Amino acid sequence: MRLVWFVANIATPSRFQRFWTKRQAESTVMCKELRTRVLRLGPRAFNGPLLEGVCPEDTESILETTVQALKEGQVVAVPTDTIYGLACLAQNSEAVGKVYDIKGRHSGKPLAICVGEVEDVYKCCKVTVPEALLRDLLPGPVTLVMERSDKLNQDLNPFTSLVGVRIPDHAFIRQLSQMCGEPLALTSANVTSHTSTVAVHEFQELWSRLAVVVDGGPIGDQTPQSRLGSTVVDLSATGKYCIIRPGCALSPTVTLLEERYGLIRWNRNWDGGD
Repeated sequence: MRLVWFVANIATPSRFQRFWTKRQAESTVMCKELRTRVLRLGPRAFNGPLLEGVCPEDTESILETTVQALKEGQVVAVPTDTIYGLACLAQNSEAVGKVYDIKGRHSGKPLAICVGEVEDVYKCCKVTVPEALLRDLLPGPVTLVMERSDKLNQDLNPFTSLVGVRIPDHAFIRQLSQMCGEPLALTSANVTSHTSTVAVHEFQELWSRLAVVVDGGPIGDQTPQSRLGSTVVDLSATGKYCIIRPGCALSPTVTLLEERYGLIRWNRNWDGGD
């Protein structure tokens, strides 16, 4: 029986318990005096009010600073094409644990990964759909759920064989992922169960626990629709698709999958997260 995107109770108890115990231990030694750098992208990417203590920086410098923080195992906040996200290196188990702690996220809820190019998807996932389908949807406001590659960090979502992968249609985070040379673990920049954020001041209570906050300005039109996040689609079953989260791009995604690629929609119960 195929493992679903999230069902916590199907995890192998011993492995899951080891991961959770390790994560809790790591959280107790997180640096309490982490200095957060809030860096603003250039004028073309920012049209909001100036925040006190936030100085404009050139994009290359911001990328270098953010990459360094990620390589040091820290968590950063970055803009995407949908909402603001928290990111760390997916292959760094300690950093993944920090993301859960910062969000107050349940240990059985998965994190997606982010890569820079379609070619990178094949390094992280066992792709069974045509490459043309990937290129029709990515980059874009969708998360595609597929069987994970054996090369992906086993401590990342150890309770499932699936992983959601994103390529946001946002130049900064795509370039960031490419410069890191490995996938980023990505989730929304908010405390779990709180509203997703489309401006950096909306998650200011998290700043002190982040190494870098990249301010790309307000995302979208600030309406409830703009806060829906990506449309999450399970493509792990051959010839079928399942909508896990409707998100902001449901209609065009469904139309493409059914009319261009002939996939059949199926439904199942799941327990998802923000």
